Amino acid sequence: MADPIRWARYRWQRLIATEGRECSSNNSSSKCYQSSKTTGKHRIVIPCLGHFKEEYEKVSKLYMNNKIRTTRYTLLNFLPRNLFEQFHRVANLYFLFLVVLNWVPLVEAFQKEITMLPLVGVLTIIAVKDGLEDYSRYKMDKQINNLVTKVYCRKEKKYIDECWKNVNVGDFVRLSRNEIIPADMVLLYSSDPDGICYIETAGLDGETNLKQRQVVRGYSEQVSEIDPEEFSSRIECESPNNDLSRFRGFVEHSNMDRVGLSKENLLLRGCTVRNTEAVVGIVVYAGHETKAMLNNSGPHYKRSKLERKVNTDILWCVLLLLLMCLTGAVGHGIWISRYSEIPFFNIPRPDGKSSPPALAGFYMFWTMIILLQVLIPVSLYVSIEIVKLGQIYLIQNDIDFYHEKTDSTIQCRALNIAEDLGQIQYIFSDKTGTLTENKMVFRRCSIAGQEYCHEENAKRLESYQEIDSEDEDSAGCQCGSSTPTSKCQRHNCRAVCEPLNRKSLNQFSGSYSAFKKQDEASDTCHSGDMAFSSPIETDIVPDTQLLEKFSQISFHSYQQSEEASSKLSLETMYITDFFLALAICNTVVVSGPNQPRQKMRLSSLSKMPIKSLEEIRQMFQRFSVWRLSSSPLPSVKESSSESPSSSVRKLSIFRMKLASPTLDGAAQRVSEPHNTDSPENSQVPGELHVVSVAAGEPNHAVSSIELSPIPKLCYEAESPDEAALVHAARAYKCVLQSRTPDQVTVDFAGLGSLTFQLLHIVPFDSLRKRMSVVVRHPVSNKVVVYTKGADSVMMDLLRTASEVHSNNSEIEEKIKERTQQHLDDYARRGLRTLCIAKKVMSDAEYTEWLNHRFLAETSIDNREDLLLESAMRLETKLTLLGATGIEDRLQEGVPDTIQALRQAGIKIWMLTGDKRETAVNIAYACKLLEPEDRIFTLKSQSRDACALVMSKILEGIQKNASVKNKPSEKLGNVSASPSTQARGFNAGLVIDGRTLEHVLHDSLQNIFLELTEKCRAVVCCQATPLQKSVLVKLVRSKLKAMTLAVGDGANDVSMIQVADTGVGISGQEGMQAVMASDFAISQFRHLRKLLLVHGHWCYTRLTNMVLYYFYKNVTYVNLLFWYQFFCGFSGTSMTDYWILILFNLLFTSVPPIIYGVLDKDVSAEILMELPQLYTMSQKSVAYLPSTFWITLLDAFYQSLICFFVPYFTYCGSDIDIISFGNPINTAALFIMLFHLLIECKSVTYIHTVVIVGSILFYFVFTLAVGATCKTHNPRSDFYWIMEKHMTDPVFYLVCLLTTCIALLPRKNET
Repeated sequence: MADPIRWARYRWQRLIATEGRECSSNNSSSKCYQSSKTTGKHRIVIPCLGHFKEEYEKVSKLYMNNKIRTTRYTLLNFLPRNLFEQFHRVANLYFLFLVVLNWVPLVEAFQKEITMLPLVGVLTIIAVKDGLEDYSRYKMDKQINNLVTKVYCRKEKKYIDECWKNVNVGDFVRLSRNEIIPADMVLLYSSDPDGICYIETAGLDGETNLKQRQVVRGYSEQVSEIDPEEFSSRIECESPNNDLSRFRGFVEHSNMDRVGLSKENLLLRGCTVRNTEAVVGIVVYAGHETKAMLNNSGPHYKRSKLERKVNTDILWCVLLLLLMCLTGAVGHGIWISRYSEIPFFNIPRPDGKSSPPALAGFYMFWTMIILLQVLIPVSLYVSIEIVKLGQIYLIQNDIDFYHEKTDSTIQCRALNIAEDLGQIQYIFSDKTGTLTENKMVFRRCSIAGQEYCHEENAKRLESYQEIDSEDEDSAGCQCGSSTPTSKCQRHNCRAVCEPLNRKSLNQFSGSYSAFKKQDEASDTCHSGDMAFSSPIETDIVPDTQLLEKFSQISFHSYQQSEEASSKLSLETMYITDFFLALAICNTVVVSGPNQPRQKMRLSSLSKMPIKSLEEIRQMFQRFSVWRLSSSPLPSVKESSSESPSSSVRKLSIFRMKLASPTLDGAAQRVSEPHNTDSPENSQVPGELHVVSVAAGEPNHAVSSIELSPIPKLCYEAESPDEAALVHAARAYKCVLQSRTPDQVTVDFAGLGSLTFQLLHIVPFDSLRKRMSVVVRHPVSNKVVVYTKGADSVMMDLLRTASEVHSNNSEIEEKIKERTQQHLDDYARRGLRTLCIAKKVMSDAEYTEWLNHRFLAETSIDNREDLLLESAMRLETKLTLLGATGIEDRLQEGVPDTIQALRQAGIKIWMLTGDKRETAVNIAYACKLLEPEDRIFTLKSQSRDACALVMSKILEGIQKNASVKNKPSEKLGNVSASPSTQARGFNAGLVIDGRTLEHVLHDSLQNIFLELTEKCRAVVCCQATPLQKSVLVKLVRSKLKAMTLAVGDGANDVSMIQVADTGVGISGQEGMQAVMASDFAISQFRHLRKLLLVHGHWCYTRLTNMVLYYFYKNVTYVNLLFWYQFFCGFSGTSMTDYWILILFNLLFTSVPPIIYGVLDKDVSAEILMELPQLYTMSQKSVAYLPSTFWITLLDAFYQSLICFFVPYFTYCGSDIDIISFGNPINTAALFIMLFHLLIECKSVTYIHTVVIVGSILFYFVFTLAVGATCKTHNPRSDFYWIMEKHMTDPVFYLVCLLTTCIALLPRKNET
């Protein structure tokens, strides 16, 4: 065959078929891949058709259908399962034990129904909450399961409407545009002539940019839609798993030919078909076996640090309860033993004998447990949940977290760890997209060892930065209005400077607004709808020197450069291949303006409605550009002599005013060089050329290139780096016009339209840190590999001097040396660097590599290793073309935020995949590192060397710290925090990914952590996602520190999930980090208020509420305990059982909840101005062990006052027990509520209403019980008690005196 590529593929298929037949004939099970042997390990998919009926029924029984159920309960199992789950809580089991214990007659303390009331109330509330949540999931499941899709019916021989829940593995499903994919299925047909299906994966990872999926190889060439009846193949693939980035398997045809399957052939459930009229696929995973459902593990649960501490203190309360009950049991036994005869109140047993004192004391132990059960706060857990919901509500409704540009606010995805925000000690932050904007702007490049600084483009970016800063202040100034505001006028005048006066500016703004309104209706390609397409990223001003060289490239000169070896011809080849690599070495999806989010085909370019030059001329007339100067317009020659700086300033400002994509595209076409002799440009007046030459392009460059206006194309990239490089190539007229699975078309100035045959794409991965495309070059007809990647790996892949022709070896070595210098300079400037390289392969080399690649693609076991090996085999002996420097600007407010967080005692680590120089530069820019800091770089090739270097660094830090810490030894403890050091010496540590591998070894972990504790900041560069998560886990487990991880991309997910608190930033890299996080914010600066204000508030409020719960429960239980000393430890209560049980459940439960939600110990303004206050919550000052015991002592004191003041008041009187207990009960209510009022740092009307309401509710309830207890309570002791006391002045005096004495120490302390 003429084409060696087709010949190689043909030979490979024949080889596979022959081996398959030999295996089947020889029954060589050891060498032949037998699917029957691996049924449990792999999945066999048989089509649901007549000729596969028996085999289908046998295999399909093992697979799940497509019906999903995310509910936890059914109508039958709701009650038993919910109770079973609730009784997993120790507190509920404890109260269940008390209920059962109270049914034992010998130890009964209350009425049986009364004891059940608290437990039943708590269980009912939680059951209702769980039931409502589950019912909402049930309705969602029902809605999803009843969605309709087209499924092939073998009886009717056509596609029929079928519910999702009835779809099974092996069914053929037909989908149309904008339909959601019901199950994971292999793509067998697409209406796209190139066999492409565009999907949107927002339902899985939040990314709205389109992804391409490809029809299985061998089916894409079919003209008509696939007929399921003629499908005679079977599919074997891996078992269901949750890896979204991997799919392994193959299609085996009836002739034993096999075709490999990958994730590019798989349509995942939950994705949406876009820009494709019809697709057909066969279901391989259904229902809960789909990758989407396997990844849906439900809400992740994290236990907060405070919750763990509360559980510990509850155990202390249990021990206190046991001690009090043991005291009561011993006291009761001693009391009984003092009577020589059987006392009258001791009821004998049925045999007439009474229980001995020891046995009576044993029974009394359990009676006392029932009586004093209130000591364990049964309602505390419910109250904590309610308080946390209230705190989350306040956080989500904070207007300061709203980001207008993205129209997003904070999301609180974890509802139970809000208080952990107030105890963070370490923050692990990604760099790109977290500290920076993730708007990649092309800044510099180096080609063939020659650097091109793009100074004009740098000035454009400076002007953008000025305008962005002013736009933030003006809150989106609407210059599109008919009358611009004065702020807009000042802003524009400063940007345009001297050439523009105020009057002409008003005309410019007014004309622009009118044109914008008119044009927005007809143009649909809005850059704002797509990621990585803001004007600052797309409007690139070419470098004049490079543009001049670029203009000299022609088809003839490029052909000569392929053959010649002169310096000029080599430079031509390098420049051409460099920009071709930028344009095609990516996975960018090309779409047109009038067909948004759709593939742009080369044949349709001529039919696109592009504005004519006459319309552009009219537009400029409407803008009144020629009136900006009073002098006549100069000629092209005169304009070309204008200084580049002023010319570019005019052009850059002019471009920025064209906010709409239509105007932006028009201005971009105008600013490109035009041939003045061409027929199209003959109609354009002179003033149009003034603007184009003002871009700093030389006159001869304008006249030497004959170009048509660049069509408006929209690029959808998976990463901002790809978008930046494609837009950079486009600025130099190397325009990516279309992309199909088999070819890429580039419109290259001087070479015309070039269509590359796309042979393979080797995607980027974090291990290789590069990507490659294999194409057949249309000019040379050779197989060319274009590779781009990190310089840390690319430089090692370049061919050596011995592998280069003798006449070019010296040149390539110089290029490599100069490029490395440029890369280091770019990194010092804080730019992201990429190396661009290429490799030319012979047909024989490519055929050999293709055989290995096919073997890897058709494997199921060890597929990733084989694919990696084939990629490594391809990416060797590369020729370095050049390098790029891309700027990623810091987000607004990042330096101030980092400075505030460090003042708050939080250590910040920056974990990034960028190279060291870039990471350090960004660290200085965001004030993570200060100029006076001493930076230690940890870089070593072996573990022993790494240990030695760390020891030396540690010794140096300790020596400097010991010398300079002496004057500051007298500082107080408040200033000592995890991140504070001696003022005279601050250290920073920088470590790279290779050294991290040694550092994370078990033998070096301790010394590494000791070193990091001595450092002010740590910067880890070139770190992999796995290393990030291991570092977080190491600090969390070894140092027992509270950690927070913040990131914005999929590579930060593992780090976010490992940390105590994970924060995702909803940036431009999808929503995977957000979906895995506990809290999601839109800007890094929001972290400042989230931690310093809301974190402090949440922790302080909740700890104070928890301590108050312990206080009030211990206080009330002690009242019962003190009474036992006067009733022979008989387990008698001096108050009504209803009031006793409901006292903590109703009368005193709401005020602490309001206190926990609304209290503010310090205002937000002060917390933001004084970050040092954060250390109070960080060090758990409000909830130290000593604080807990002091609270219990306070409770003991107040209970003594509350009991003995009424006791001595009524001592010697004939008052009955219940009448004695009523003032004690009432005084206890006043003491507890006023105690809470004293504790409140900010009292609002809500606090007042709740406290007054609780008091009124208590009196109403006691009056009602006293009036009606005869009818519902067999014990009528409480009858009319409160009514009598309401008329007794002594009662009021006792309550007032008791309350004042009990709260006197608290008042003095306040």
